[in-house]
Amino acid sequence: MWRTALFGVLGLIPMTLLSQSRAEETSIIFADPFQERLADGWHWLRELPEAWRIREGGLEIRALPGDANSVKNALTRPAPDRTAGAFAVEVTVSNLTPPTIQFEQVGITWYVDDKPVFKLVKELIDGKMYIIPGRKPVENVAVRLRLVIDGNRWIAQYRPAGEKDFLVAAEGALPPAKNDQVSLQCYHGPQDSEHW
Repeated sequence: MWRTALFGVLGLIPMTLLSQSRAEETSIIFADPFQERLADGWHWLRELPEAWRIREGGLEIRALPGDANSVKNALTRPAPDRTAGAFAVEVTVSNLTPPTIQFEQVGITWYVDDKPVFKLVKELIDGKMYIIPGRKPVENVAVRLRLVIDGNRWIAQYRPAGEKDFLVAAEGALPPAKNDQVSLQCYHGPQDSEHW
């Protein structure tokens, strides 16, 4: 029973914001299929226009060097009001170029008052792919990420391509709401080769 925000490809594939009422009906709060242009409401954080593109029904963002505090081409938008009920943010992520750099990652980051406070990502650690948080091992395949927000609580879920059910990676708490934003981003990429 939540609303869902589905976004799309980041080297990702389309994502949408959905909401389930108590009657088990799902309503979409926001969806962006990433067709030709970005939907209204998005904002780039440290945009490098040559390092993102929309192709074949997906948003592709080049993984560049940097970390959570210096990420380039973080695509952000205001998050739904946490006090209005539970909701979920979903996106399918895939690496068009296999990751090679320690901590290279792609996924969802939650911001509070312009600071990154939480991430749900597919990340390369010690040569293996994991879902973070929870450090759940996955193959380097497309993965559907779902971040469920209910007040100050979050549940990080994921579903690898070909699987039917979402798995829980971890659960936890967010700091109090203040200018919440949700972001699609990737970072810790190589300096001298293009990883989309």
